[in-house]
Amino acid sequence: MSGELPQYYFRVRENGAAVFRVDTENRQRRIEMDQIAVVNIRNGEVRPQGDRQLTDPELAAIRNWIEERTALLARRDIDDIHRAVDYLNITTQWAQSKASAEQLEAVTDDLLLAMHDLRSVLVRKKAERLLKDGGAQ
Repeated sequence: MSGELPQYYFRVRENGAAVFRVDTENRQRRIEMDQIAVVNIRNGEVRPQGDRQLTDPELAAIRNWIEERTALLARRDIDDIHRAVDYLNITTQWAQSKASAEQLEAVTDDLLLAMHDLRSVLVRKKAERLLKDGGAQ
């Protein structure tokens, strides 16, 4: 490892992270990690580990991580949607130029239902935005 280690390590979990304090200042000069909290980013809950009382710097580091993690996940979400648009275009090209009748038969109903569902949601949401924007004038 190069450079200085961070003071805290966040082991990412599905809904947040387990938070560890990183310690290298011991006699064996080993890296020790002491779990100090569990974070749930969906509801912002920070639960100290055991009977521990979190210090202000620990809470500040955790809140900062929650903010950065939430922003990262939001960027990933929109990136996934842009990829989905690309996949739809690639699927269209495949259906038009490469797909066999058997392949099309295997996926057509599922694709049509999924696209109908998506279109319905997008049209409804667009109408809601237009009504909201038009009502604000």
